[in-house]
Amino acid sequence: MSRYMEAKKLYEALGVDTEAALNTLKDVTVSVHCWQGDDVVGFDSKEALSGGIQTTGNYPGKATSPAELMADFDKALSLMPGKKKINLHASYAIFEDGEYADRDKIEPKHFAKWVAFAKERGMGIDFNPTYFSHPMVKDGLTLSSPDEEVRAFWVEHGRACIRIAEYFAEETGIPTVMNIWIPDGYKDIPGDRMGPRARFKKSLDEILSIPYDKSKVYVTLESKVFGIGVEAYTVGSAEFTLSYSTANGLTPLMDNGHYHPTEVVSDKLSALLLFNEKVALHVTRPIRWDSDHVVLFDDETREIAKEIVRNDALDRVFIATDYFDASINRISAWVTGVRNVSKALLFALLQPNAKLKALQDAGNMTELMVLQEELKTAPFGDVWEEFLRREGVPADYITAVREYEKTVLEARA
Repeated sequence: MSRYMEAKKLYEALGVDTEAALNTLKDVTVSVHCWQGDDVVGFDSKEALSGGIQTTGNYPGKATSPAELMADFDKALSLMPGKKKINLHASYAIFEDGEYADRDKIEPKHFAKWVAFAKERGMGIDFNPTYFSHPMVKDGLTLSSPDEEVRAFWVEHGRACIRIAEYFAEETGIPTVMNIWIPDGYKDIPGDRMGPRARFKKSLDEILSIPYDKSKVYVTLESKVFGIGVEAYTVGSAEFTLSYSTANGLTPLMDNGHYHPTEVVSDKLSALLLFNEKVALHVTRPIRWDSDHVVLFDDETREIAKEIVRNDALDRVFIATDYFDASINRISAWVTGVRNVSKALLFALLQPNAKLKALQDAGNMTELMVLQEELKTAPFGDVWEEFLRREGVPADYITAVREYEKTVLEARA
């Protein structure tokens, strides 16, 4: 009998149907961020990274053109099980024949090649305005700037991005999640906290005043605690973004690196799901702060997945990855992180959630703890291997990554 069949029997004894788990997981979509492949550089600006964003490392083989990034993304996708979307930033606009449009003037046509790429692979596209690494980020401010020229520029960028997001949805037939995050804030104690947030609110109101199909475009708003250069005060705090989202019918987005070190997104999901039709996630791995390390199969990633599954919210939570590491092979980083998101979801689908809930409701916390600990050593790995087999991707992906590195990436160095 195969290892999977043995595992299936053991899980059945716990009241878990492994076939149901596998069939559910294959239909869960994870939105994969494009910026792991080129260290968040993009194609529209030669500006150095700014706005609390920093990529460290110089591993050879970074993608430096749309063709290279798409080829690398394809290679990574071939090693990832399950359904995927591609998650783009506005800075990945593709200009041809000497054409250029600044961020306030970008149009759907500047993303036509990405649409063709996605449609050929049966994927949808998610989107993010790029409020960083640009000359019009003045004094670290964008949508909250007291300089009306700066603020108006970034408002137009947001409006342009809504139009592009709707274009993505119409072309692919799959709704687009468009996430707004700004780096605005101050390094030291500000003299006015209300003013920047009032301007940010005004800017959002102006961006969202343009008509768009809310069944095709889900606008999300992302908070942050602090970043490099904005340690003392962040305009788009959690309280601001959640309040604005609630008041204006947006979808809240939580990045699990954007909170204080003792806060965990897994504890926040159930609260937001009670009050929101949809919730969005950027899954990353913070080390002491929002450092965007490659996602691992760690405690918090598993807890996030368990909260989604046990609350029957797989169709209510938009799951996207968001990290970047230039110190290791970028394709391996892509594959490792995205696989671990899928792995965590499978681990969650293999929990006897009804039994765990019943033990808690009965006040039997002793048995609850024991069962939760026993589940950690259940033969989960054998079920994961079976999922990979059914999805047609190898369990050993580093061999394929190394071969691609030798034949493709090394030629770029």
